[in-house]
Amino acid sequence: MNTSTSGAGAEAGAIAADAVARLADVRLDWRHKAVPATANGTSHREFLSTAPKLEDLQTPLLTLDAGALRGNADRLASWCAEHGVLLAPHGKTTMAPQLWAEQLSRGAWGITVANFAQLRVARAFGVRRLQLANSLSDPHAIEWVAKTASPDQPILSWVDSTVTVQVIGRTLEAVGSNAVLDVLVELGGIGGRTGARGVEAALDVARAVSASPHLRLVGVSGYEGSLAHMADAHSLAAVRGFLGQMGELHQRLLEEGLYGSDAVILTAGGSAYFDDVVDVLSPYATAGSEASPRVELMIRSGAYIIHDDGFYRGISPFSRDGGQPFMAAMHGWARVVSQPEPGLAILDAGKRDLPVDEGLPRPQLIGPALGGPMLPLGGAEITAVNDQHCFMTFDARTTTVRPGDVVRLGLSHPCTAFDKWTLIPVLADTDGDQTVVDLIHTFF
Repeated sequence: MNTSTSGAGAEAGAIAADAVARLADVRLDWRHKAVPATANGTSHREFLSTAPKLEDLQTPLLTLDAGALRGNADRLASWCAEHGVLLAPHGKTTMAPQLWAEQLSRGAWGITVANFAQLRVARAFGVRRLQLANSLSDPHAIEWVAKTASPDQPILSWVDSTVTVQVIGRTLEAVGSNAVLDVLVELGGIGGRTGARGVEAALDVARAVSASPHLRLVGVSGYEGSLAHMADAHSLAAVRGFLGQMGELHQRLLEEGLYGSDAVILTAGGSAYFDDVVDVLSPYATAGSEASPRVELMIRSGAYIIHDDGFYRGISPFSRDGGQPFMAAMHGWARVVSQPEPGLAILDAGKRDLPVDEGLPRPQLIGPALGGPMLPLGGAEITAVNDQHCFMTFDARTTTVRPGDVVRLGLSHPCTAFDKWTLIPVLADTDGDQTVVDLIHTFF
């Protein structure tokens, strides 16, 4: 996957193709720890023209796999098309406009983000349709959205309290704005994150929205992932129960005539339970009529395009259903800097380089050089991670580990992997042709 130019979605105006393409003109230097010092001063495009390989880079390192990226993007796009579901990938996972362009080129409705800073990045790259999976409460953010959003370039946001409705109204009135912002009422669950606690509380919020001259209710939102973290029967029951409440809320909104649009969105679904979202909420999706709005179901999966060898590998619906699973598209590479005692090696990658919040890195392969032959590293384990180092234990009776050796690591949770890198090399094939075919720029 060469992501330097965007696909059909970008050509249709889903994202500014020229802005994405200009990333190939970025000059590489000390800000980009993934590329060697010998590349300083060259542009992204010039560096790739030399056909660099993994062996030309250095550790610590995070790489992506072109085939896995392409396969994952195709897989979910096809699934959504088959099930008649909109996809608005959560862009905060990668904050990489090149990858957003790939997702949009496969038919994604738009891009979801989590905060005001991310909204600005997305709009700077010309993303036409945006959803803020959060409430607007900062006055600067409210004013910016009011000035920036339009029917052709919508920005949807969420509200979960009547106070938020009042804050938005007061802010716009203070600056003399007549803008009307499109919002979705967010349902939450006890012990979860944001969201009105219960259908009745959410209805109160929706009534406040309906009464506000500055807001228009266009849907119902929620995030089931904050209520469960596993795929056992208890967790799935909690997820499905919450989704059922979302459906109930939607029905009550229809009955009270609180929607302000003839096109309504029901949105939930990260990368862990999107199959349950579609199963429970699809019956509420309708074509609409003169008497009722069109209702579309939207999922917001973000991590799927990267996937992993940890958390998502175990919980993804495509791993659980026995079908074609997503593929891990990211790997860490670290070098042994010390082997101070039998069975212990210290690696040169740490929390500043690799994700640890959903499980520690997993040793997979070892070899004498980056980009050279590697062998399976059975029985080894990362037991602790400092800022700049990993502690790797191994069986000294069966495995030899020397300073200078390189370890390939399986990782867990792409959301906290990408934010550590301003630039991430993409390999043609991590297990085969390790030519660097692209460089992914991130904006955290």
